[in-house]
Amino acid sequence: MYKPSSGKKGENPMQNQQAVASLYHKNVEKRLLWKAAIKWPLYSVAVMPVLLAAGWRYSTSDIVRLDQLFGFLMASVLLLLWENLTNDLFDADTGIDEFNKPHSVVALLGKRQPVRHLAYASLFLGLSLILILALRSKPAVLILVLVSCALGYLYQGPPFRLGYKGLGEPLCWLAFGPFATAAALLVLSPSNSFPSGIPWKTATTLGAGPALATTLVLFCSHFHQVAEDAAHGKQSPLVRLGTKRAAALIPWFLIMTIGLELGPILLGHWPITALLGIIALPSGISLTRLLNTHHNHPEKVSGSKFLALRFQALNGLGLSLGLALGPALGIELM
Repeated sequence: MYKPSSGKKGENPMQNQQAVASLYHKNVEKRLLWKAAIKWPLYSVAVMPVLLAAGWRYSTSDIVRLDQLFGFLMASVLLLLWENLTNDLFDADTGIDEFNKPHSVVALLGKRQPVRHLAYASLFLGLSLILILALRSKPAVLILVLVSCALGYLYQGPPFRLGYKGLGEPLCWLAFGPFATAAALLVLSPSNSFPSGIPWKTATTLGAGPALATTLVLFCSHFHQVAEDAAHGKQSPLVRLGTKRAAALIPWFLIMTIGLELGPILLGHWPITALLGIIALPSGISLTRLLNTHHNHPEKVSGSKFLALRFQALNGLGLSLGLALGPALGIELM
């Protein structure tokens, strides 16, 4: 069985990470590394469920509680910050980021403890805010968000590390799809809405396509590090499939995302304006071309995650806006 090397005998992975980061700093300004470490575009995946829920409520001419919306946005960003920071910590423990991720927060700071403190402060603040929102709507909101956080922990957290077993993508879809969308729907609605309980059907219909686009971001994040993942025992879908077969799946991600959003429009459940989500297709086509051509050239596909992120953001924002525009344009639903 392969055992990750920590460098020279007697050295630990943390020391190597510091060395790699410091060497990298000679060629790249530190602020650029911090920009990469913060990953601010990635937070579009955190805010999308509540934006979709708001768009859906506008499409049905229902009230949207704007104070709850902004509160959920803030909590979502804090909870994703917790997940990103803890993922850096967990990857530092396995050594998988030792040589290919100089923008890891752990590598940049050279210490684990400040990262750990910031991560759990973000978790505490995020969950505290969710608790307040739940008390102002329904207790189920807290439960749904806790489940989403648990799914995030299962992805990288010990002893589970299900992402190392190739299960990261389905966990991602569940967390950002039905669970987060159901929580957002409850948060934005008056407390007497959804008397039957958690709106699973609405949440799954609304969140399925955008959550698949979010899953595509995670899927594409592995293309440039297949060798490192395999060496450290991480059986991601890219390691299992190989980059060529994985690249061939990208069009299916796009087709399924748009298809899941087209269905409710054809059935008359959503206004025709919800087709605005297709504004993301040019980004998806660019992503497909890039990976089909350069799937086995890590240095050329390292930015594929950001093309996938552009597809996710434009698709979700287009769908949200399209849903909200329906009533404003006088389009009635069946």
